[in-house]
Parts: sequence; C-alpha cells; structure tokens
Amino acid sequence: MSSLHVHQLVVSRGDRTVLDDLSFSVAAGEVLHIRGRNGAGKTSLLEVLCGLRTASGGRIEQQPAPSERHWIGHKNGLNPVLSALENLQFWAGLNGVTLRDPRGALASVGLKAQALRPAGTLSTGQKRRAALARLVAAPRPWWFLDEPLAGLDLEGLDVFARLVTAQVSGGGTVIVTSHQPLPGEIPGLRALSLTP
Repeated sequence: MSSLHVHQLVVSRGDRTVLDDLSFSVAAGEVLHIRGRNGAGKTSLLEVLCGLRTASGGRIEQQPAPSERHWIGHKNGLNPVLSALENLQFWAGLNGVTLRDPRGALASVGLKAQALRPAGTLSTGQKRRAALARLVAAPRPWWFLDEPLAGLDLEGLDVFARLVTAQVSGGGTVIVTSHQPLPGEIPGLRALSLTP
C-alpha cells in the first residue's frame, strides 16, 4: 500500500482561500488526525484528499482510487424507513460493493439487536454506528472520516477506537477530522493542526 503525498496544496471554498501552501504525507499504518477550529478548512481538506472536491492549487501524489477508499461524512446516509441491515445492503448495491457478513459488521459496531429496526428509530449514536458498519462490511485500505465521533457514547467511542486500531494494524490508513481527541491508544496516530 502506498503513501499519499500533498505538495503546496491550496483549498478554496467559493471565492475564499481556506488553506494555502499545505504540504504533508501520510502512509500505510498511520492515522492522521486533522484538527482545527470551525472554519479552518478541515472538511474541505478531507474532501480534496478523498477526491470529492478539486484543489485550487498544488498537487496530491498517489491519491487512492475510489475503490480503495471509504468516505463517511457528517451525514450518515441512512434511509429512516429501511432497517440498519437494509441500509447497509442498499449502500452496497448503490456502490457496486460485495458485503462481507453484513450482520456480523453490524454486530461488530454494537448493533446486533438493532439490525432489523428502522434506522429512523435508532438513537443518534446508533445511526453513527450503522454508518461505521460499512467500514467493516466492505474493507478498504483508505478511510476518510469527517467528525466520526459525533453522537457516540463511551461504548461507541471504544468501538471506534477498536475499528481504527484494526485498520492501521492491518496496514490501512485513516484520515480523520475531529474537534475532540481520538479515543483509546490508537497506534500510528499523529496530528495535523490547521489554523485559519
């Protein structure tokens, strides 16, 4: 698995430059925690790194292909009428992904008992876990996670730490934004602080 290299990146939002001349690298087995105040450009940078937004300048070398990366943004992308299991299956069909044990993936994030409940009846934290189950059900080497801790309780934070630890221990890479410190003793963790 390769490293991602960012050279003199410029990121704009509308007609405003939010990041300028940013350079860094992230390699397999690492967790890059992007930190910064509201408006510092964390989400915009993550979108550029994941290929969802075009940079205004600079370059990214060895950017992972779409089939190699997971994106989980602020919104969980769940249909409230479908169950957690049906949402996982729908997401897989929409993305042309073959799931590996979807029920087991939901159980691994603490949703075994809620797998058949409509997503609209789940708590905020349970909805977040249902979105995180995609990471387990369809493994990919690169994870791009925007504020994934939002709504998680202590047990949910432990689940998240376990998922990320397994990802990087297996040679995967995680790039994550969060206003709060990442939970647990996650190996390969380093921070990138953005200042507006």
